[in-house]
Amino acid sequence: MQLTSPSPASAPTRAVTSALATLATEQAGLEALREAIAGPLSAAFAAAVDTIRNARGRVVVTGMGKSGHVARKIAATLASTGTPAYYVHPAEASHGDLGMIATDDVIIALSWSGETAELRDLVHYAGRFGVPLVAFTSRVESALGSAADVLLALPVVAEACPHGLAPTTSTLMQLALGDALAVALLESRGFTASDFRQFHPGGKLGASLSFVRDVMRARDGVPLVKRATPMGETLVEMSAKGLGCVGVVDEDGLLIGIVTDGDLRRKMSGDLTLQPVEAIMTPAPKTVQPDQLASEALAIMNELKITALLVAEQGKAVGVLHIHDLLRTGVA
Repeated sequence: MQLTSPSPASAPTRAVTSALATLATEQAGLEALREAIAGPLSAAFAAAVDTIRNARGRVVVTGMGKSGHVARKIAATLASTGTPAYYVHPAEASHGDLGMIATDDVIIALSWSGETAELRDLVHYAGRFGVPLVAFTSRVESALGSAADVLLALPVVAEACPHGLAPTTSTLMQLALGDALAVALLESRGFTASDFRQFHPGGKLGASLSFVRDVMRARDGVPLVKRATPMGETLVEMSAKGLGCVGVVDEDGLLIGIVTDGDLRRKMSGDLTLQPVEAIMTPAPKTVQPDQLASEALAIMNELKITALLVAEQGKAVGVLHIHDLLRTGVA
């Protein structure tokens, strides 16, 4: 029997149809999980959050196979959002890694069937030493479900795999439930973006969580002139700093205005260099504070369509932030 390949025109159509069917099945699984947490699973979910939040130790997340891959991700998400967590391989646990688990810890065990043989020793260890066990499983009467202190019973739904074999919808639901736990714990602890940066200083995300004070130019790098300074001297200061702007301060050093390249173009005249900067400046300029996130400053710059922003503290200019600084540090 000779197999025929689909025509070039029909192959993309079949692929897209398959993808849409997969997404529809998995979406149905997520909707079933949402309804469960809103209804019969609500008390257990709240109990899981309380159990983890009140633990004096760490969260040990475990699972085998595809559930193990999901468990690793859940542990990583918990750890990066203020809940100390790590993954323990259940088979390795039976060969000495049980010693990594302390009585002050909490275990989250993932198994769709609830009968994963490799979890048996770890579950027995939890019961013997009184380590709280939170279970993700679809079978309430399973060995894992029966042993759990907190049972998060996942709704039984169809896998996206047409044979009903490859974990697809089930692993997505486990992952979503782990994310829901992590976010609920994050919010219950009042975990902020600044806290998140402590655990995630690298990459684009870490850069976006930098503070303005970490990126701004300060001290001699800030272009400033007094209100009575002639525009001729002001232009020299602008050119020397090369940021396309200069801040204007009063006799007490308080920031009262700004002159930008745009102001010069709009107010160009023959006697421009003889006028005091106060006559040319834009009063009450938009500023940011040193302890604001750099990403917030970038949003302001994008909204106002400007390339530089003065940084003020208690009314005085303490820095200047340029779009090039944000690009250089990866914020923009």
